Amino acid sequence: MSFVTEIFQQSPEVALFLSLAVGYWIGKFQFGKFQLGGVAGSLLAAVVISQFGVQIDNGIKAVLFALFIYAVGFESGPQFFRSLGRQSFREIVMAAVLAISGLATVIVLAKMFGLDKGLAAGIAAGGLTQSAIIGTAGSAIDKLGLAADEAQRLQANVAIGYAVTYIFGSFGAIIVCVNILPWFMKRSIRDDAVKAEAEMLKGAQVYGPGEAPALPELVGRIYQISAGAGQTVHAVESALPEAAITIERIKRNGKIIGVEPDLKLQSGDLVLVVGRRAGVIGLESRLGTETPGAEGMELVVTTRDIAITGKDFVGHTVGQIISNSSELRHGIYVIAVTRGGSKLELTEGTTILAGDIVTVHGVQEDLQRMAKLVGPEIVPSDKTDFVFHGLGLVAGLLVGLLVFRIGSIPLTLGAGGGALLSGLVFGWYRSRHMTMGNMPTAASTLLRDLGLAGFVAVVGLQSGQQAVQTIMQSGISIFLIGVVVTILPLIITMLVGRYFLGYQNVAVFAGALSGSRSANPAFGEILDKAGNSVPTTPFAITYALANVFLTLLGPLVVAFV
Repeated sequence: MSFVTEIFQQSPEVALFLSLAVGYWIGKFQFGKFQLGGVAGSLLAAVVISQFGVQIDNGIKAVLFALFIYAVGFESGPQFFRSLGRQSFREIVMAAVLAISGLATVIVLAKMFGLDKGLAAGIAAGGLTQSAIIGTAGSAIDKLGLAADEAQRLQANVAIGYAVTYIFGSFGAIIVCVNILPWFMKRSIRDDAVKAEAEMLKGAQVYGPGEAPALPELVGRIYQISAGAGQTVHAVESALPEAAITIERIKRNGKIIGVEPDLKLQSGDLVLVVGRRAGVIGLESRLGTETPGAEGMELVVTTRDIAITGKDFVGHTVGQIISNSSELRHGIYVIAVTRGGSKLELTEGTTILAGDIVTVHGVQEDLQRMAKLVGPEIVPSDKTDFVFHGLGLVAGLLVGLLVFRIGSIPLTLGAGGGALLSGLVFGWYRSRHMTMGNMPTAASTLLRDLGLAGFVAVVGLQSGQQAVQTIMQSGISIFLIGVVVTILPLIITMLVGRYFLGYQNVAVFAGALSGSRSANPAFGEILDKAGNSVPTTPFAITYALANVFLTLLGPLVVAFV
């Protein structure tokens, strides 16, 4: 055992990554409908490994958490700012209910079991996983006018209560938000997340890697001209304007010839017709026999996103753009227009704004012609814009250093709150300026998963040994009181959210509930279950409020116990 301890002391990063590996292995096991998940598993594994004596720098925890929370904010920035307003009332109430019920639970239990002010404040900090309570409670104890040794004793008890209860504070929030809540609502987080995402996309289908529709909207077919002989290219394309078809290639007498609007088709010509499926299929009566293919008639088409910035488009309605931009119609098919990540309903009266994204389909030459008039083409890339995101993290961490005071109570967002706010703002800005700030989905996912699981593992490695020793010395009463402080406010808030605030969607509900407890590990598991970012917006709102409300509990516990 001394050999293992020596390894961990020389290289604590071994303990960190071992906690992640063992934790995610444990998290895969399922007991009925209950599953720990990788984050909770990493926490338990880290607590066990911490018994060997691991000293790991606190800065690692801060960096990992900043990466996690910034990535979460960046992904959800556009949706978050669209959601602000009266519709945020439920989230405000959720955060307030949890803080009030948490305060009441701590005070009642402290009275019942004769806890002093220090232990009660420490249990509140650990059971509600709000480390800032340690600082606010310690400051409040200093102002009680007690003898120096008594004040030191109470402040030491704050640390003891925190150490004993913090581990389950993180673990218990996962149990309630990820397991009890879906059981209570009788629906899964994943199903409701998919449902909410479909509603936001307004019917647009999002395909995963390797997926494609069996019946694509845009298709190409080759016809040998017979019935269509004598018609011009323009006449064929304009005969069915609602079908949106174009002739992209013509082969005559074995040679590919140029396609011009006034070119007349001759009997025996092979023509490649591209367009929407409803228009392309069934053209035999107008053109001639469909053929399976011919050499030289292959054509590569591309789907691209283009940011709308052109002066002839920004501020104009769709009807005006259609009537004034006939030169763009040939060979270009608009699949969707999105604003801030949400699909727009396109009617003649819809006004196009700067930063809207149009998804178009066509040959590269046509798309380049369109991009010159409409705006810059957003080329998919696997590179991350580290200039943009480096500045984003710096801005967030600097904001987290700011401290405001209400009387003697210091209020601060902290590194986590600052990084979250910065991620939201930079994510929103990126949605308006899509040519900068690229972060591939794979990179964002790595930041979220490694950041959160690593943060939780460091917490377990730092606090696990002290927590176990304190429980063995003092009995399990403090631990059990902490269990109640963790679970009861969450259950009360869950009932209020369901029966008074009317939450129906489990994914949205879980995000709001975890945020109201600033329960980052629980939120990470919720994101994993959801498979998309639906829970993030309610989490971001309640998380910001919880950082303020729960921080205020420190002096309140000291005052009322």
